[in-house]
Order: sequence, then structure tokens, then C-alpha cells
Amino acid sequence: MAQRGDERDDGEEESVLDEGQAEAAARDVDEPVISFRDVHVAYDRPILRGVSFNLSPGTTKIVLGGSGSGKTTILRLALGLLKLDAGSIVVDGTEVSGLGEEDMRDVRLKIGMVFQEGALFDSLTVGENVGYRLIEDGKLEEAEIESRVREMLGFVGLATHYDKMPSDLSGGQKRRVAFARALVARPQIMFYDEPTTGLDPITATTITDLICKVRDLDGVSSILVTHQLRDAYNVARTFMVKKDDEYVTSVVDDIATLEGTEFMMLREGTVVFEGSPHELQTSTDPYIKEFLS
Repeated sequence: MAQRGDERDDGEEESVLDEGQAEAAARDVDEPVISFRDVHVAYDRPILRGVSFNLSPGTTKIVLGGSGSGKTTILRLALGLLKLDAGSIVVDGTEVSGLGEEDMRDVRLKIGMVFQEGALFDSLTVGENVGYRLIEDGKLEEAEIESRVREMLGFVGLATHYDKMPSDLSGGQKRRVAFARALVARPQIMFYDEPTTGLDPITATTITDLICKVRDLDGVSSILVTHQLRDAYNVARTFMVKKDDEYVTSVVDDIATLEGTEFMMLREGTVVFEGSPHELQTSTDPYIKEFLS
């Protein structure tokens, strides 16, 4: 097992677990956080065809597949941004397929989302971007919002960037601000839609380390959509542990021993593989072997 110390620009990085996440972490381990059952979606063509899977508490589901295979559609369905044609989707114990916007809002508050390009507001400062969701919600005082925003920026290593504009940031820093924004409401579930696309390998590793940090320190359940195999395996092999009162990143070399991460591969809207990193790597399926080559 190889180890490397965390790299950060500034600020303290520590667990941001709140009471809601603690309650979620204490749920029955047999109860899925998200469950898809025989989900069908079609527009001018079938997008998803009978997709079924579970996301277990505190684990990561990595969704692979070619362009147009339906990967991002899964996230949009769970967020209630798209409606299914048939099947069932349960998020944190709530069937979401028939919910209206008002009820769906309560479900979305449990979910943080990191988009492919970060999707920051160019006209707002870093602090305003991170706090936007809390400001719009209107339930917290300004001082508490600022405190939580600064806490999240510290968590992603950007504590001194509070007053900067997005135009002052590098691509990797923008993605980390997007992480802070997604985490500021202390979600129980995280969705990542191609979060490392377009980043150099070193910067991409800082992003995958953040994904692991949120999972391991706060017990957050997550779905990662990606076509970057290197980054997918980094998430599967990397763990955040506490050593001598400091958190360090541990990398597991033998993928046959990995736990807590499961891969799922889509092809033309159907699940053609679901299993461990080792099972994926040793699959004899011709399509999977070609995809991994």
C-alpha cells in the first residue's frame, strides 16, 4: 500500500459531517441510498432500457460507457430533471418518479452535484458562488452562510480564495470551488458528472482525491460518471485515513482487495456489467475488453 500526503493550497481539511449525514451514515447497511428498478427512458430513441442498480450507503458507484450510452441520464433522473417512461427510482427512501417540483426540492437538498465544467457564475465571487444555494434558500443568517462557505473552501484547500473571481482561477481550482459549492449544504449524496474531463493528470488527481475524501471522511454516498479510466481507478484505489492525528491518502496497489467502490458499464442504454474493480479488469466480455484497452 503506497501512501502520499495530502496536497493543498491552504486551509484546514477536515470532516464536515453534520447531524443529517451522521443519521444517513447510521442507516441499515442493507438499505440502498439510491435504487433504480427496471428504468426505461426514450425520446427519439431508447436512452435507458431496463436499468436496475443499487447504491449502498457510504460507497461509490462508477458509471462507465461510451457517448450516448445513458450515463448522465441516470443522474438527471435521480435529480428529477427528467421523467422516466417506466420503472421505479427511490432516493433516500423516497420514490421520486412521480414527485412534483415542490416535493422533489426536498430530495434535491440531500444531493450535491459537480458538473463537468464546474458551472460557476462568472459575475459572482468564489464565496458568492459557494454560498449561492444557501443564500437562495434564505434559512441561514449571512454570518452563518459566510462561516460555512469558508469552512467548505478550507476543506477543498482554497480558504484564501474567498473574494476572488472565477476568472482568477485555474481550471482545477474552478472544479474545487464547484466541490465546495456542492458540499456547502452538507448533502448525504454526491453526483459527479465527468469532473476531471479536460484536466491534466496532476490536477485530475487532486479532484479524485477530493471525491475519496468526501466519501471516506464524511460517509457520503456517490455516483461518478466518467469515461476517464485512469481517474475511475484512482477513485477505487484511493482511501483517506487518519494517521498520527493527520489525514493522509492511502493507495491500494492490489485491486483484488478493493472494497467500497463498484463499477457499472452501460452500452446502448443497458447495463452490461456491474461489479468490483477486479471483476471489471478481468472480464472476458469482448465489448468490455475493447473499452478498457
